[in-house]
Amino acid sequence: MGSTPAEVPCDVVSDNRSGVGGGISDVYGEDLATLDQLVTPWVSSVASGYSLMRDPRYNKGLAFTDKERDAHYLTGLLPPVVLSQEVQERKLMHNLRQYTVPLQRYMALMDLQERNERLFYKLLIDNVEELLPVVYTPTVGEACQKYGSIFRKPQGLYISLKEKGRILEVLKNWPQRGIQVIVVTDGERILGLGDLGCQGMGIPVGKLSLYTALGGIRPSACLPITIDVGTNNQKLLDDEFYIGLKQRRATGQEYAEFLHEFMCAVKQNYGEKVLVQFEDFANHNAFDLLSKYSTSHLVFNDDIQGTASVVLAGLIAAQKVLGKSLADHTFLFLGAGEAGTGIAELIALKISKETGAPIDETRKKIWLVDSKGLIVSSRKESLQHFKQPWAHEHENVKDLIGAVNAIKPTVLIGTSGVGQTFTQEVVEAMATNNEKPLILALSNPTSQAECTAEQAYTWTKGRAIFGSGSPFDPVEYDGKTYFPGQANNCYIFPGLGLGLIMSGAIRVRDDMLLAASEALAAQVTEENFSNGLIYPPFSNIREISANIAASVAAKTYELGLASNLPRPKDLVKFAESCMYSPVYRNYR
Repeated sequence: MGSTPAEVPCDVVSDNRSGVGGGISDVYGEDLATLDQLVTPWVSSVASGYSLMRDPRYNKGLAFTDKERDAHYLTGLLPPVVLSQEVQERKLMHNLRQYTVPLQRYMALMDLQERNERLFYKLLIDNVEELLPVVYTPTVGEACQKYGSIFRKPQGLYISLKEKGRILEVLKNWPQRGIQVIVVTDGERILGLGDLGCQGMGIPVGKLSLYTALGGIRPSACLPITIDVGTNNQKLLDDEFYIGLKQRRATGQEYAEFLHEFMCAVKQNYGEKVLVQFEDFANHNAFDLLSKYSTSHLVFNDDIQGTASVVLAGLIAAQKVLGKSLADHTFLFLGAGEAGTGIAELIALKISKETGAPIDETRKKIWLVDSKGLIVSSRKESLQHFKQPWAHEHENVKDLIGAVNAIKPTVLIGTSGVGQTFTQEVVEAMATNNEKPLILALSNPTSQAECTAEQAYTWTKGRAIFGSGSPFDPVEYDGKTYFPGQANNCYIFPGLGLGLIMSGAIRVRDDMLLAASEALAAQVTEENFSNGLIYPPFSNIREISANIAASVAAKTYELGLASNLPRPKDLVKFAESCMYSPVYRNYR
């Protein structure tokens, strides 16, 4: 966001292979075939026997029919019973529910993904509300912390400083060629847990499993990557089981050159239309990378832009409950990093488009508090560049409660990464100043949330409209049940990614993020509002993703940034037709 930087040149060899972009290329016809047509389980040759059962893309376990067992030399390698995918799913969900420790569920699901890909995604799609907290926040945070200990089989691609000068060669080692989405991290700021180095791989793996389950991107088109430039986490450096480079982080020119080689290699190997999602980079690198490559690559930062888009959607939806417009509000943020400034900028842009006021004016409705207090103009010279647009004229205020009392915000948003910072005094002050205070405690995982749902409802006597980053259970207060909304990026990035891919987008623009926010807000029903929800339930997330994808694609075509022409007539139906189905296929 902000000013447009000069394009960073990459020496890219043209690559005319089919299948690089477009969202629906399918070399072997396995997804274009109808469910009653036969497909061939190709690997480098036709997979059969033992090798077929060991290939997660084609393994069906006990669901291989007698005919398939005979044709593919499986007879005797499996017990005689034939089970349907539905029975397998029921059995696995029963087994998963026996685990009392969430990390055990995570490990069981990762084992399933490595053993039987379609059953893993069927399980995730059909039980998304139950399993999302396992494959994503909060459990994935614990998994990353313990990744070295639970590491069994590599998932994704590890690119370390040892490969400097030959990153393109490393990318070519990945067996799949038609990559459409890459999620990449350097592990420096994993959720609210800090520098986890190479163990941050759990984040790209988890995010891409959601691209498939929620957005319908084929698993073979997804590539998780961890860039290992070292770690400054002394505990990891001293850990004999740590799986990454045991050295301090590379910084400055060395870091910039390594990332530039990576970005150029990605474009050269996979083409112009591969979507690169930056994930959990530290603030200083996240803003620089997004600014540097947004004019030359199809890039997206979920921490800055995805969070902004999903929070804006919740705010737009909440206006239907409050009977106001965004321009009527005063916003106060606790936290002025990637998420906080990203959300603030998108809110300012939305208000500017609604009112016609210049963005410099609409920013004045938004105030940010960082570790040193309220960001004001007298601090401007000492501020990092991404905080400077939010330095407004005001006397110095040292803490959050002082800022709440001085600014009297109608919306309080937490992106600090520090738990329990929305104290009772702060929340009660919000309730004193507002009939229906809008409180969003967005930090992840749950332990880092600025306040819990129960605290928000109790301290405001049930008047708060509440949303959080991690899930909270419904709350009983004064005889009424309140359902806290989850401002989860999973609402946005799968549909956004699908929309970019199916339109053949070559760049990401803020207008596409606004389109995604508006599409998500439009999915919230009156019934949802009556239960206090400002987001739709996850149970119909694929339908939500299809609508977001259609809105994003429409905006891409409108902006002239789409390369898949002509434009489909019905973008929602086209989005649905592009989505991967995890239902088992019948083999010749």
